[in-house]
Order: sequence, then C-alpha cells, then structure tokens
Amino acid sequence: MSPQRAAAEPYGTRFESTVAAVDGRRVWLETTHFFAASAGQPADQGTIGDVPVADVRFEDGEVVHVLSDEPRFRAGNSVLCSIDWETRMYCMRAHTACHVCYGAARRVLNDVAYAGVEIGAERARVDVETNDAVDDDALVELDELLNQVVWESRSVSWDSIPVAEARETDDIAISEATDDGAFEKGRVRVVTIGDADSGGANTINAASDTWDAAACAGTHVRNTREIGPVTILGATQPRPGRVGVELAVGPRAIDRRATEKRVTFAASRQLGVPLGEATGELSRLETERAELADSVDTLQRELVRTRIEGAEAFERDGRTWVATTAGGVDADEAGEVARETAGEVADVVVVAGEEESPFAVVAAGEDADAAAILRALTEEFGGGGGGSPELAWGGDFDVEPEEVVSGLE
Repeated sequence: MSPQRAAAEPYGTRFESTVAAVDGRRVWLETTHFFAASAGQPADQGTIGDVPVADVRFEDGEVVHVLSDEPRFRAGNSVLCSIDWETRMYCMRAHTACHVCYGAARRVLNDVAYAGVEIGAERARVDVETNDAVDDDALVELDELLNQVVWESRSVSWDSIPVAEARETDDIAISEATDDGAFEKGRVRVVTIGDADSGGANTINAASDTWDAAACAGTHVRNTREIGPVTILGATQPRPGRVGVELAVGPRAIDRRATEKRVTFAASRQLGVPLGEATGELSRLETERAELADSVDTLQRELVRTRIEGAEAFERDGRTWVATTAGGVDADEAGEVARETAGEVADVVVVAGEEESPFAVVAAGEDADAAAILRALTEEFGGGGGGSPELAWGGDFDVEPEEVVSGLE
C-alpha cells in the first residue's frame, strides 16, 4: 500500500482510489490523500464512498481510515473520496503559522530548540525549549514578527533531502519532537519558509533571509499570505525549560483581535488619554497604586503601634500584658508590629481584629510562649490557630475583637 499523499499534495481534496482491505468500519486504500493524525496535527475529515470518515490514523505504518458506519463497498472496489476542505485548509494555515512562529521565537528568545506543535480547533501551540521568560513584551514582538511574515507573502516549499545533509545544516530544525513520518529511506522532508522577496521555491541553503526550515510531515499552504488572520494568544510553561506559545488563525484570531480592540479602546477612554499613551498612563497608575499601597501599609503599622503603646498594661500570670484591637488592619501587619513591640512595651502583646472573621495575634518576649497563650484563647473563645513561641495567630473566634481584649484584661 502507498503512503499518504496529503503532505506532498495538500491542495488535493477529491480523488479516486481502490479499496485494499475492509475490516468492519476500518478501511485501507491503495492510495490516499487523507492526512493521518500525527505530530500534533489532527486527522482530515471527509467521506469515502459517501460514508463519513470518523478518524484517520497510522497503524503498523499503514494509513487506516475509520468510517462512521460499516461501508457497503469491499476490497477491490473503486471509491470516490472527498476531503473536507475547510478542515484541511484550517490545519494547513495553522501548521504553517506554527512554523512562522517558531522562526519568530528563534529571533526573540535565546537558545531556542523546537519541541513540537499541537493544533486544536480553537488554538494552536508551538512548544520550544528555552530558559527565557516569555513576558508580555516578548509576546508582542512574536505577534509583530508573525504578522510581518504573513504580510510579506513569503513562499512556503517542501522537499526531501538526505538526513545527513539536513543534520549538518544548522538552520534546519530537527529534534526528538520531529514526526517519524518526515523520515523515509534515509531522507527527510523539510518545510522551508523562504525569503521576503522570493518568487518561488527556496533551496534549503537559501540566503540568510530564509525565515524557517524544519523537518515536518504536516500539510502547509504555499505562501504565508494564505495563513490569513493570525494572532498570538499567550504562553504557557508546562515544565521548567519549556514554553508553549499559543496562537489562533482565521475567525478565532479575528474574534480575539476584536476583543483586544474593545478592551484597548475602553482603557483609552477610561484613562482619558490617546491610544498610544495608554500603556504609559497605565504604568504611571500602577506605580502610583504601589506607592499608595506602601503608604497604607505604613499607616496601618503606625496605627497598630500607636494603639499598642497607648494601651494600659496589666499583670497576668506574673507577666506584663498589653491587649488592644487593630481596627481595619489585617492580621499580617498586626502580627509584624506585635512581634516588634513584644519585650519592649510588654512581655506579651495581643492584638485582636477582624478580616473575614475575628482574629487575634499573640507576640511574646522571653520566658513566654505565644502559641500556648493562643491555645488558651481558642479554648475560651473558640476558633483555632497556631504558631511559634514568639508569634502565633488564631481566627474564627465566637466573639468580637473587643470581647477578646476585655476577656484578657
């Protein structure tokens, strides 16, 4: 049986073939243009003899077509086959866009190695090995380069060359993630995205402006302009040293860009600045908010310290205690100030407050155990918590903060 011809002739979607074998819903053809799922690209859809194709896959090196129903035709029959063009073209566009994106990644990130692609109905993903952080600036640069290459209408070609030659060529991406289907009898199929001003197919050792060359068995468009609308969606990090750059093509890319424009225009309008100044204004506001948050934290700490220093000390269990409420100060801030003042203002400092529920922090100086004191509080007022001899925290009390303080005094 002949191998699939989809990668070599991606624009062919109607063909006639002889049925080689039938086993229930599984069909083998003498020749086929259906793409079998592999290397992150899904299988083609379509019909064989008017029976819908549910799946196409490799089994023992052969292309197996799994139909939705058992066919009436048998081995030896000639059948008319039709491939769903919308699905095929989407995969061609998305797969080529992934190659363009990888070429962009090699220009934006350091020490990049190809690690595979995954083409889904909603988005595609290019995995690369890199230790670089893919931040917002990197994503914007990848998006700019990706769309620039689409605009430049670069030619896309594929050819089979000796594996040894490909491995000796630094600009050709070959890795463990490369589909085995790209290799055959000592040769490897290489997909090349050519020069910006190239009018035809490119040789592997073309000028330095060649955008990308990679071993690949997938289907591709002939020119980057056929990719159409495309946009970077974001990045994931499935594990340290690996980054997945996600992108969308076609209608989903259009929808995403429309959403981004709505958000951008709304931000510009709310900020009251021109679109080009929105990023700078957001940065200024972020800095201002951070400074305000620091100021609030400082004021909260000063408030707690003032309340602790102004509280009337009392004797309990042979030690000097101070207990006060924290107002609207959170437990972390209250605990920090309590620890700073324990041993200075009193042997034991208790600060009670309320966030989602009443809480108390206990800080103790030498010869006192904050965790033991907190256990006594939870036995009396409910709730729970824990900590160290120096600082303990408890919450979910059955009483208000003021009652915790008055109960201690």
